[in-house]
Amino acid sequence: MLRGIDPRISPELLYVLAQMGHGDDLAIVDRNFPAAALARHLPCKQVLQIGARLQGAVQLVTSLMPLDTFVPAAATTMQVVDNPELVPEPVAEIIPLIEKAGSDLQSVDRFGFYDLTRSSFAILQTIDTRPYGNVILKKGVLPVLAATPQ
Repeated sequence: MLRGIDPRISPELLYVLAQMGHGDDLAIVDRNFPAAALARHLPCKQVLQIGARLQGAVQLVTSLMPLDTFVPAAATTMQVVDNPELVPEPVAEIIPLIEKAGSDLQSVDRFGFYDLTRSSFAILQTIDTRPYGNVILKKGVLPVLAATPQ
């Protein structure tokens, strides 16, 4: 255990977040998502697990990882098949979190989301069983802090 780190954040997740560089993507997906099939081709081949629904996972990840500010939207969700304008409940819950993290949200169709996941750094699977509880977050950079004494 570490101070200030929520116990739902596993050592494996911390390690992956630390390995990711600016512009790398983390796919946060629901229990229905074909995570294992897509993860085998990623830099992190192991599907990471988190004991939270989408909203909790996004909150935990964005508390540690900045979102990319060099792109129009650092968060991408999956559109509902045959109804791309509909905002699913899990996505509606994360909109304030994405905005608080300084970004916007965009969406792509189902197969576009799969393609983006295939180019992600890692996949984090939640306990959310609601459909369309998926988002891809693009990692940004930490702001420059005052000079650190050596």
